[in-house]
Formats: sequence, C-alpha cells, structure tokens
Amino acid sequence: MSAEATNPATPGPATPATQRSASLEPEATPAYRRKARPRIDLRRLGRAALLGPATRDRLPDAIGHVAEAHRAHHPDAKLEPLRRAWVLAESSHRGQMRKSGEPYITHPLAVTLILAELGAETTTLTASLLHDTVEDTEVTLDQVREEFGDEVCYLVDGVTKLEKVDYGAAAEPETFRKMLVATGNDVRVMSIKLADRLHNMRTLGVMRPEKQARIAKVTRDVLIPLAERLGVQALKTELEDLVFAILHPEEYVRTRELIAENAGRADDPLAEIAEEVRAVLRDAGIQAEVLIRPRHFVSVHRVSRKRGPMRGADFGRLLVLVNEDADCYGVLGELHTCLTPVVSEFKDFIAVPKFNLYQSLHTAVTRGDGQVAEVLIRTHQMHKVAEAGVIALGNPYAPPSEEAPDGGGDRPFDGERADPTRPGWLSRLLDWQQGAPDPDTFWSTLREDLAQDREITVFRADGGSLGLPEGASCVDAAYAQYGEDAHACIGARVNGRLATLSTVLRDGDTVQLLMGQDPASEPSREWLEHAHTPAARIAIQRWMATHPAPGDEEASKTSAADPRPPVAAPDRPAETQAARPASAVVDRPGASVRMAGCCTPVPPDEVTGFAVRGGVVTVHRVECAGAARMKSAGRPEVEVRWGDTAECRVTLVAESFGRPHLLADLTEAIAAEGVAIVSATVEPPSQQRVRHTYTLQLPDAAHLPGLMRAMRNVPGVYDVSRPQHPATADR
Repeated sequence: MSAEATNPATPGPATPATQRSASLEPEATPAYRRKARPRIDLRRLGRAALLGPATRDRLPDAIGHVAEAHRAHHPDAKLEPLRRAWVLAESSHRGQMRKSGEPYITHPLAVTLILAELGAETTTLTASLLHDTVEDTEVTLDQVREEFGDEVCYLVDGVTKLEKVDYGAAAEPETFRKMLVATGNDVRVMSIKLADRLHNMRTLGVMRPEKQARIAKVTRDVLIPLAERLGVQALKTELEDLVFAILHPEEYVRTRELIAENAGRADDPLAEIAEEVRAVLRDAGIQAEVLIRPRHFVSVHRVSRKRGPMRGADFGRLLVLVNEDADCYGVLGELHTCLTPVVSEFKDFIAVPKFNLYQSLHTAVTRGDGQVAEVLIRTHQMHKVAEAGVIALGNPYAPPSEEAPDGGGDRPFDGERADPTRPGWLSRLLDWQQGAPDPDTFWSTLREDLAQDREITVFRADGGSLGLPEGASCVDAAYAQYGEDAHACIGARVNGRLATLSTVLRDGDTVQLLMGQDPASEPSREWLEHAHTPAARIAIQRWMATHPAPGDEEASKTSAADPRPPVAAPDRPAETQAARPASAVVDRPGASVRMAGCCTPVPPDEVTGFAVRGGVVTVHRVECAGAARMKSAGRPEVEVRWGDTAECRVTLVAESFGRPHLLADLTEAIAAEGVAIVSATVEPPSQQRVRHTYTLQLPDAAHLPGLMRAMRNVPGVYDVSRPQHPATADR
C-alpha cells in the first residue's frame, strides 16, 4: 500500500517541493499535539526490528511506543494482540524496503502510532499493524482470521487494494468502492485508510513530482472530505497542509513566510486576550483551561484571502475546555458580559451538532485596538471527539462489557452488522454507488458528492426526515424517499404550499411529495437539471439509457445519410413527458433541439431559440419571460421553425367558479375532443374560485385551439390558458 513512499528521516532529492513537504509537519502541527511525547525515530526502530522480535515476556522496543500511547487512552487495554500482530507484521515484511531504502515495517508502525495517539482501540491498532500484510506479503486473509479473529480480518480486508493486474485502470476507483462499502459496515476501515494516507503524504518526497501531484489530488478530492465527514480533524488538517505544499507551492511559501513573520513579533495580542479570558473565568469561579490553537497553513491562507492583511490575533484561536456541557454556556455568558462580543460570529454546535459529530460553541470577542479573537468553547470529551471523530468512539459495535472495555477482538462477529453511528451521508453514498454503472461514473460522482460538504435536514409529511446535501431540490427528496419509484412523482408541497419539483429545499423545510397513480409513469429529462444528489442523477440517467427519447434512434440511423439538421424531442414540464412530440427544426447542423419547460411551446406557437451548453438549442414561445431574460442577457437568438405536426403534450390551466360536478363536466368536454388526460390537479378553492391544471395528450397540435374553446364553454369556466412556469436557467 505504501511501498513507494519514503521515510521522513531520509527525504528524497533536495528539490524545493521536497524541502517544503519535509519541513511542513513540525511547523504546522498545532500546540496541543506538539506538547505530547517527542517524535519517534522510526528509521532506528525499523532497523532494530530486523534483528528479530524481542522475548515473549515483553514488547519489542518499537511497538512499545505504540503501547505507551495506547495505554494513555485505554489504561486497561490488553496488549497481547498487539504483540502478536507486531511479530507477524515484522517477520512477514522482513527484507522489504521502501523506496527510500528504509525497512518497510516503519510504515505500518507509523500508521499504528498515529491511530494510537488519537485513541483508537486495540482491534483497530492490531489491524493497522497488519494492514499491508495481505497485499504485500505471503500472509493470507485466512491466516489473519485464524490468528486474530473475524473482526481484525474484516478491517485488514477492507483496506487491501485490488490488483491492477485484475482491474487495470479501474483498480483505484474499485478499491475505493470496496473500501467505502466496508466502511459502511465498520467505520474503522476508513480510520486506518486515513492514517495510512497521512503517513504516505508525510513521506512523499521520494516520488516523481507528477506522481506526488496525482496522489495529492486524490487526497484532496476524496480522503480529505472523508476525514471531514468522519470528524477526524487532526488528520484532515495535516492532510490539507501536505496537499497545499505539493499542489500550491508558491502560495504555501508565502503562507509560511506570513506565519514566520508573525512568530517574530514582540507582542502577541492573542496571548494577551487569552490572559484576559482566564481572568474573567477565574473571577466567575468557572474551572476552565484556556489554550491558544495556532491555525494550520491552509486556515491561515484562507483567512488571509478573506480578510486581507493579517493581524496578530488572526493567526490562531482561543480554545476553552470545561468539564460539563452547562459550563460551556456559563463561559459564553461571562465572555459576552465582560468582553465585547462579535454577535455575527456566534454559532451553537452543541445544541445542533454538525453531521460529523462535532460539538462546540463558536464566538468572537474584540478589544479596543480592533483585534478580534475567535473563541471555541467545548468540554474535554467534545474536544476529544472534535479531534479524532469516529476514532474517539472506540469500538462502536462492542456491547457494554466490563471484560472488554477496550473493544478487543475476541467477541463473535457476524459480518452483517449495521453501524449504529453511520451518518446519513454514508448511507446515501452506499445506496447510490450500487447504481453506478461503471468505475468512471462512480469515481467522478464520488468526487462530486464529497465536494458537497454541508448537509440539510428536511421533514416528510409522515413525520420522518431526510438528510440531503445543501442545494438539493424536490427531485432529490423524491429519489431519497422513494428510490426509482420516484419516477412517478408529479409534484410537491413545500411547507404546505404547492411547489415545482425544481424547488431548492432549505434546512428545516417540510416536503410532501405527490405521486401519480399510473405505474408506467416516467421521469422528465428536465429533472436532470434539478437533480443535485448522485442517487437522483444515476436513477434518472439509468432510466434515460433504457428509454431513448423519441426520434433519437431514427436520427442516429439517418444522420450519416441525411445532411439535414436533426430533429430532437422536446423536454416536457417537470411533471410530464411526451410520447411523439411535434418537431422543431433549426438551421444549425449537428444541433439538437429542446423545448423549454417554462413555456412548453407547441405548433402553431410563434417560437424562438437560444443556443445553450452541449450544442443544444432551447425553444421558447416568443412571449415567454424566460426568452426575454435570455435576450436581455445578450444571448443571440437562433431561428426556429416547426416541422411536421405530430402528437404533442400540453399543459392547460382552467380558471373557474366553484360548483358541483365541475370536474366531471370538464373531463367530459376534454374527452369529447378526442384528447387523453395524462394528469389533473385541482387546487383547493379560494374565494369561491377553483384552478384546474391538466396535462393533455393531443393527437395533433392543430386540435389545441378547438380544445381550449370547448373547455371555456363549460359552465362556470371563465378562462383557459397555457401556463408559464418559472424559467429554469439555460446554460
């Protein structure tokens, strides 16, 4: 898994990038981690390991440092599994070297030490020592299972790469797919992977620059978002800095110079504010520990870009640690009373924790010279979880037991358990990945999904809730709730009001999805423009792949022989889909045509077109507000004309006064014109007026004027019109 990395004690060629990477960690490591035990010389320990394991009555020196860190978090932990895992790992990797020339055993040892420092339990550390044995040595999973049990075997298998010989270019995405599926059953799989990638990133200097960049990009796009979502901030921040140094070396150097310049200041405003805070809390009788947390490199870079010139207090934040939840609010009250608060900076992540388990109060205080200090207030336990995330949970699958307080690996394991701590984003990821048709789609969709780093919660009409990424629409909610049955969705109510399926949902909204009764209902192709989640997009794309739009197949057969511009099917409104649409023709070879959903033009409407992305021309009615906006935006118009008239689908709105049997009379009038009703919606009466919305299938567009006249002739109906939906953004 890391045979190509180099050891930090022997960096690769002295290139500027290598020097920056090698020097990054000591400068960027926050104070709370620097004051722990000194860094261990893994090179020396690795060479000592070549002499063979120590006697059975004591741990070898190398693994002894891991045991020391482990016992700091788990005083009663059983260390025998670690000793046996060390013996197997050291003997199986003996003779293997990293590209730097160091013994390979230094890598699993370093990964295990990272996890031990974060408080991982014994089972995780045992699997971490063995995580490369199955991949890089003759050890088999059966041997691991026989020696250490099913649980350790599961973790080792979860982080073992798939072979390029078997999967070719798909090996990396399929490895991540396998790893994520395993994480869904046991989050400790990803904990080991994150620590593994951190050590590899620390020791990346021996690689060629192009390979460093490739690994850094995957780390940025996949591993860092996963660390954030699992709450492992200690790993996430260091990974960010290491990626920053490789992908943005010039900006990294400037940021390092900013930090060095601030460190040389004679005064330290943050230390002065920290002392004021200590005095305030001491006078209030609140026991608290006030620490200064230096910002890591990427954080300094972001703040400098956001605020401009940096001031002394911008280079760090104050961390106030207390014993009880109530003390957090006591501290907040004292600070806001005795110091000047910046009200806009207050956030309460204790009452409403983040989706990654994070809890803390955020505020900021200012002093007379304008220096502003950000303050984080949390309990010691909250701090542990904030730094280590899911790792701080120990073994989340172990039943309460006095015999196994450390979550040892001797309990039965059924292999089918569900993670009680699995967050909603992980469940959604596991659901949509099953529908990803190929590795490329999975890989690109995974990166897009992980880029959406804020989650909202919306409530269903039945009292349940849905977790969705920020920016999700009613389309996304439909597929999150109903899966592929959402193809039959015809509309929604958001907070009790009718809304289009394109409506973007906000945190706390209540959404009621309206489902059609026709089992053969089909999604609109326009829904793809509003689908924000991978689950929705993949389901719609899969349906589109098996249901090509009318005319698509014929166009593909004749395009080579027929030089005329192709004729494409129009898009329908969000709640409908046409069968054989009327055709529109544009004088632009190779362009496809799409009917705008905001005005649903049909013959003989006067129409105009606008070129959008992908070589598509959208067709609007001339009087459409969407067309007016595109003109005002400077979009050039494209001449459009109607081709041969054919079947079309249209939406009509009938405004009427309320009376008995009105719906039956309207339905009869429509049927008498030989028109099929696809769907109908009747809004609740308002001031004795009723609004009916019909989606109708006409045998020919020429029938439309006569149909509208027949509907107007129904007693009580005072108007029939073509609706104009809010225009979607053409791109």
